[in-house]
Amino acid sequence: MSCPICKKPAQKRYRPFCSRRCADLDLARWLDGSYAIASDDPEDMEAAEQAALEEARKPN
Repeated sequence: MSCPICKKPAQKRYRPFCSRRCADLDLARWLDGSYAIASDDPEDMEAAEQAALEEARKPN
């Protein structure tokens, strides 16, 4: 198995990652919203539309 972040061989201690660094990078991506699961839930879609409208209103 290779590390999903850098593709080096996974280490047993950090499986499925090769190191603590790659495990931490993966966690950071989850926490900052880089990874997301798409939803067809109307409430989620409404929230996404609202967020997009608010982002469009922000001055550059």
